[in-house]
Amino acid sequence: MFNLLLKKDLDQILDHSENILGILEGKRIFLTGGTGFFGKWILETFARANDKLNLDAKIVILTRNISGFQTRNQYFFHNKLFTFIEGDINNFEFPEEKFDYLIHGAAESNSEMYKSNPLLMFDTILEGTRHVLEFAVKSEVKDLLFISSGAIYGNQPAEIVNVPEDYFGGPDINVVTASYAEAKRAAEMLCTLYSSTYGISIKIARCFAFVGPYIPLNQHFAIGNFISNLLQNQPIMIKGDGTPIRSYLYTTDLVIWLLTILVKGANCRPYNVGSESGISIENLAKLVASISDKPLELTILTRTTQFNSLQRYLPSTKRAQTELGLSQIIDIEDSIRRTIDFYRASI
Repeated sequence: MFNLLLKKDLDQILDHSENILGILEGKRIFLTGGTGFFGKWILETFARANDKLNLDAKIVILTRNISGFQTRNQYFFHNKLFTFIEGDINNFEFPEEKFDYLIHGAAESNSEMYKSNPLLMFDTILEGTRHVLEFAVKSEVKDLLFISSGAIYGNQPAEIVNVPEDYFGGPDINVVTASYAEAKRAAEMLCTLYSSTYGISIKIARCFAFVGPYIPLNQHFAIGNFISNLLQNQPIMIKGDGTPIRSYLYTTDLVIWLLTILVKGANCRPYNVGSESGISIENLAKLVASISDKPLELTILTRTTQFNSLQRYLPSTKRAQTELGLSQIIDIEDSIRRTIDFYRASI
């Protein structure tokens, strides 16, 4: 069974990726990070595909806490597609069976860990990826999808509006808060080495920013915080000056893109995953407020008259568009409305 509140979104995914899902019919898939934001969307998609398309795949999900996830998501455990195994990404015991595909989405991206234990952040991503790659070799995986991050490009130069995959900038390695970005970058290098050494076909998705049901509302995601404010009829508070520019891809698009890259992407050729349409944090907050049933106060905590270079976090997705035929389906306003509707219905 899947979450009925997501039926419209899930059917939209199936409509745009039925051929891709057909290739996965009857296959064995190993998934790390299956209990997170991305992972739950992948599980929901497979559950709906099995109901509607008789996918008949076998999905094995690695999680650190089976009982905790089961308490919150009981219906996944009644689905014959899914088997959950408990373990840590750095040292889980390898299942004996073989797998056709592996999706590696597990990574600790909590902003608090940037500050409190950046070394643990780095080790979890890098050593976890190496352990997964060793498992992929042992289980003779046909294709592995590594979910990387647009953060690997470092600060985006002012002259580049949408950063392409062949931009070779990087994080500032002398700043400890770059541990997440640099670890993802090093993990991509590991993927290339394992592909070259062992012949594994590895697909890389460099993911930017997203919005949709299951996005955390109380973490470091500005759009999640703004939606939380709206749902609670609270003032929307911008902690910075509101000038950084971001873009947001809706989760139906996200899943379509990830599945397409897994099946059709070129080996060790990264693809940016995100929206090219930028919006400032201030205008994002105003857009969320405009969707509210009641007027919401908007507060910007840091107003500065000093000129600062514009901060962007925007991908170029030309490679995914031209090579894989992908495009953005849902615009930002519709994305926000769908997310709000989901949380209102859930409450």
